[in-house]
Amino acid sequence: MIKLKAVHHIAIICRDYERSKQFYTQILGFNLDQEVYRAARQSYKADLSLNGQYVIELFSFPNPPGRPSRPEAAGLRHIAFVVDDIEESIRLLNAKGVQAEPIRIDEFTNRRFTFFADPDELPIELYEQ
Repeated sequence: MIKLKAVHHIAIICRDYERSKQFYTQILGFNLDQEVYRAARQSYKADLSLNGQYVIELFSFPNPPGRPSRPEAAGLRHIAFVVDDIEESIRLLNAKGVQAEPIRIDEFTNRRFTFFADPDELPIELYEQ
């Protein structure tokens, strides 16, 4: 068996690079650590970190296909981030024009969580701990 140590990063392909970069940095608070334009692929690549940890690789490609459905399409279902106060997090998202679903309760842990979407409708979960 392979001995995995940790998740290294999450790769996201977006349709509107500038809009998605703004969403992840200005709304969700990721740091833009590196950004390159790859002319041969007509593609931007940004490395985004959270609290000093590399988390997201944001890509742009010409005309990527849309996500088939949300969130039950085959493949990555959603990404989730831990927050201390889910209500405050939702208020901050709302202030930036991002609407979250109603708060739910995890039936196994009794912790609160919610979902919202990035500019390409990628489901993102906030999980209160």
